[in-house]
Amino acid sequence: MSKSPISSIPAEWLTRAEQTDYRETPRYAETVAYCERLAAASTMLRFMSFGQSGEGRELPLLIAAADDTFTPETARNAGKPIILIQACIHAGEPDGKDAGLALLRDIAITGSHAHLLQRVVVLFMPIYNADGHERFGPYNRINQNGPAEMGWRTTTAYLNLNRDYMKADAPETRAWLDLWNHWRPDLFIDCHVTDGADYRYNITWHHEHHDGVPASVLAWERDVFDKRVPPQMEAEGNIVSWYLEFKDNRDLTKGIVDFSGSPRFSTGYAPLRNRPGILIETHMLKEYEPRVRGTYDLLRYALEEANRDPESLLAAGRLADEEAAAKGQTYDPTREYPLTFELTDQAVPYELKAVEYFTEQSAVSGALRVVFGTEPLDLTVPLYNDFKPRISVTPPLFYIVPPQWKDVIAVLKAHGLSLQHTAAPATLEVESYRFTDITLPSSSFEGRTMPSFKAVPVSERRTFPAGSVVVPLAQASGPLAMQLLEPHAPDSFVSWGFFNAVFEQKEYSEDYVSEKLAREMMAQDPDLRLEFENRLENDPEFAASLHQRLQFFYMRSPYWDPELNLYPVGRITREQNIPLR
Repeated sequence: MSKSPISSIPAEWLTRAEQTDYRETPRYAETVAYCERLAAASTMLRFMSFGQSGEGRELPLLIAAADDTFTPETARNAGKPIILIQACIHAGEPDGKDAGLALLRDIAITGSHAHLLQRVVVLFMPIYNADGHERFGPYNRINQNGPAEMGWRTTTAYLNLNRDYMKADAPETRAWLDLWNHWRPDLFIDCHVTDGADYRYNITWHHEHHDGVPASVLAWERDVFDKRVPPQMEAEGNIVSWYLEFKDNRDLTKGIVDFSGSPRFSTGYAPLRNRPGILIETHMLKEYEPRVRGTYDLLRYALEEANRDPESLLAAGRLADEEAAAKGQTYDPTREYPLTFELTDQAVPYELKAVEYFTEQSAVSGALRVVFGTEPLDLTVPLYNDFKPRISVTPPLFYIVPPQWKDVIAVLKAHGLSLQHTAAPATLEVESYRFTDITLPSSSFEGRTMPSFKAVPVSERRTFPAGSVVVPLAQASGPLAMQLLEPHAPDSFVSWGFFNAVFEQKEYSEDYVSEKLAREMMAQDPDLRLEFENRLENDPEFAASLHQRLQFFYMRSPYWDPELNLYPVGRITREQNIPLR
């Protein structure tokens, strides 16, 4: 594993981790001070804040560049890819922070890796979750072997930033999206520490690899991170693997199940912006030094590869942007865009570098417990890594959102989507959805009540007020718009509860009024009377419920709210006269 000899590093430039033989990681103030000293000492570094945390802390960012390419414009003009490296989104997982500080020190101060800025620009976020980082203590990560103290997983508002990329509830996420939209990075790397079973690997990596990832982006990831980077890391002494989740960590022979991270996660979000997104997961049971040094190596060789062939990285994103925008220019009823994915039963053999283990009945839990040893154990196990689309949708030409849904529109803007506004009321032919089988959970997730539902397609003529927002799919972020605005997408506005109010009945009929109404309706409509009587005969629950019996008539009367459970957003699938500002 790479490690600059301590003796060759001036004492004042040792990181806190290096000073303490990797027992400690620096606090927020010390990290910021180190970043400021780096920037003051080198013309290759600039330090800034890209926003504020919920508690008001500045969110630190180091920009590393040669030849004065410290802006997106100068980087683009020089043909340099922009690489965004993020650490401490889960602030109890500081490996990326200490690795990144050491790597930038070796680039800009000691000069041992100065060549890594020859053809790229690096943005490094040492502490994304600044408030959680300062909830500092020794008991924040029960599964993790060091450092002695570390930060907390979530923000102090108890939001997990790695579940917030789509809904963007946190001020940190809004700042991150501003940064992304300003710089439009060409490669994103997110540094974490995993939980899970024990094995010999000190570091693992992952990227999305299903049909929702642009083909050019996936091809670049497979070439660089699946083929080129791992051997270089292993030559440094790392033991490297694809990210591992086991079917059963009490029986590793059952195999490894791959996962598809929805866009609420950082590396699920990056492909929606047509960019490679790489997840680093060091192994929590390894000591802190090999975890930090493994992260250092992965970051180093990612930069080496981007320097080796910057044009292939730039071309991957450029082609993905162009293809997404081109697909949005026409409506094709036969084309489907996948919203969600599921594993198939297909597997490939995987050579697993495990450690010995056995199971025994636990007197504590009453279940079978696993006990890991230290002796190497080599296994060939199935790796289930083949995904197929589970839910797909035919993309429209546009979505249209009524102006009263301010929170939805604000998030659309935060994501940098190209939006248009109607100048006058517009009556349009749209597709939409009516929700059925709606269930609200008894508890929240990430501070939101996430409904379950079915969405039944409807087509109708609907009038949208002036100021409604039109979202064209003929833009690079067209897939992002679909993931936000198609209800069945896992991180859509509907899924996150932005539209829960449309599930609430707002007017009610008194029982004695409904009684009178029901008698009048049956007298006027014999078929309705027959339908009611058949329901009484065949549905005991219905027959026993006063509310259901009276609601039967209220729902079929002209008094019933036709917009209850109706999705306010419209899908426009053909060109129409839309009065735009």
